[in-house]
Order: sequence, then C-alpha cells, then structure tokens
Amino acid sequence: MRNWMRYSGIAAVAVISLTTLGCPKETPTPPTTGGTSSPPTSGSATPPGKKLKIAVIVKGTANSFWKTMQAGADAAGKEDNVDIVFDGPTPEGDIQNQINLVQTQVTNMVDGLVLAATDSNALVKPVQEAVKKGIPVVMVDSGINDTTSPVCYIATDNVKGGQIAADKLAEAIGKKGNVALLSMVKGAASSDQRDQGFLEGIKKYPDIHLVATLYTDNKVEKAVDQTTNMLTAHPDIVGIFATSEPNGVGSANALKQRKQNGKVTLVAFDSSKDEVAALEDGTILALMVQDPYQMGYKGVKTVEQALKKEPITEKTVDSGLKVVTKQNMTDPDIAKLLPRK
Repeated sequence: MRNWMRYSGIAAVAVISLTTLGCPKETPTPPTTGGTSSPPTSGSATPPGKKLKIAVIVKGTANSFWKTMQAGADAAGKEDNVDIVFDGPTPEGDIQNQINLVQTQVTNMVDGLVLAATDSNALVKPVQEAVKKGIPVVMVDSGINDTTSPVCYIATDNVKGGQIAADKLAEAIGKKGNVALLSMVKGAASSDQRDQGFLEGIKKYPDIHLVATLYTDNKVEKAVDQTTNMLTAHPDIVGIFATSEPNGVGSANALKQRKQNGKVTLVAFDSSKDEVAALEDGTILALMVQDPYQMGYKGVKTVEQALKKEPITEKTVDSGLKVVTKQNMTDPDIAKLLPRK
C-alpha cells in the first residue's frame, strides 16, 4: 500500500501541483455555475436510456472537507446527467457503519462507487464484493490494502504532506525543541501516511524531539482535550502538527484557551473557515491544503470512464496540495482552495 500511495517528482517546497495521470482533466475549483446536463456518452455499460447512478461514500458528512468533495461530485454528475448518492457514516469514521453503507449501495446495484475508506483493511472485502458484481470502484482520499480491485486511486500525497509539515514546523521553531503530533485515527490510510511523513521529516532534525503522539478520532472536542493533555504533560512543547481539519480547529482552540497561541507553533491540514481564521490571527502558522473538490469531481468522472470501458492508464493520481500561510493566502491559485467568507 505504501508504494501505491507514494508519488514521484513532487517538489518538497510550498506547492505541489495538481496532476491528471490518466483521469479526467481538472475543472475549476469550485465552478461558479453548474455544467450543462447531457445524457451519458454512448458506449457506456449502462443500457440506453437508463440514467447512471454513482454512490459517493466518504468517512463522514459534517466537516467542510467532505462537503467540498460532495460539491465536486455533484458538479461532475450535473455535467453528465448522472445521479449522485452522497453518504457517510455517523459518527465520522465509524467503520462498520461505512461498511453497511457500501453494502447497501452494492445491493441496490448502483452503477459505480467512489469511496474514501475509513479503514484500509476493513473495506477491502466490501470493495471486492462490489467489483465482483460489476460495479467499478474509485478510491479517493484514503485507499485500501488492495491495489487491483479499484480502477483508480485519487488522493493527496499524504506522506509528502507530512514531510513538508515537518519542515515547515522545524523552520519556524529554529530546528530545535519538543514537538507533538495530534493525529486522527490508526488504520485509516490518510492518517497513517501523514503521521509517517511527519515522523520521517522530523528525524532530519536531531535537536527536535517528538514527545507526544495522541489521537482524536477526528473530533474537534477530543482534539481540544488531547492538545490540553499534551501541553499539561509537556509544558515545554514549542510546536504541534495537527493532521486534519478537526484536529487543527481543536488544537487552535486549546491554544487560545490557554493563551499559548503565538507561543506554540501550530501547523495543520485542510482549510475550514475556522482554520483560515486561526491562520489570519496567527494561531496557525501554515495549512497543508488539499483539493477535495477535485477528488469528488475526478472520482465521478473516472467511474464514468470505467463504465464506458475507456482505458484508465494510471492507478494513482495526485489530487494536489498547497502550503498556505498568512502571506500567500490571497494568491489567486491558493485563494480558490479556501472557503469563501
């Protein structure tokens, strides 16, 4: 799985560009208006006259990352007159709930499936069952430990993102001091890979010591508590890497509550309105900003390619990542990835 997730030729600097390796070309993020509707192109495996139905099942539906992915999926569906069924477990990350959702859509015989797996092992069998029934599956954001069943995997290079976060944090703290890792959940591919990248990155700095690694189940409230626990147990922490939107928001809130914002350097993933506000007020130094819109858009388009029996030449596609700071957040190519006020 690790080999599958890595991508070559990505610069370890502030910007990682979007690619379209075998999957549909990038669409504006997000579009100001929806595309025009038109029937599916001839050659689809679906009988003539039947409207395609594609299920998009993610890890949860509440936070802005998944809502942006839904917007991308919906835009692709609207362009091609495809019904999009969007769903995710409650609470976010509930593995069994997500398995049940996948099995329900397979039983309902949707035409295709776009899936962000809550667990890289537990979702292998449900994906294989879908494929056996002729339902093409495209993985987005978080993959599974099966490189052959899905037709394509579209995600951020999470390992590289973790490495860049480590470099950004190290630079800000003078390449010395105690730091902490606020992670999501063990077993989810994107979470494990961000952790891996950060740990690999920090090892380059002999005077930086990782003194705490805590998990939050990707919940803001738990992120507040875990950040407080870190700082209580290790009051000399000078930097934190928060690996997701809920972790970024929760950690920023905890720092503000303890009046340590600006004193403890915080680097986080994603770009909710609360995270961007914390970036503007200096609580967050930098955000590793993904492009979930493209994941949703390209995920649906790639399922359509598979249904039309069109060749999909690449199994892994980097959906892109940019490092956003207070200094560059108004740049046009970055501003379009941030939530609108």
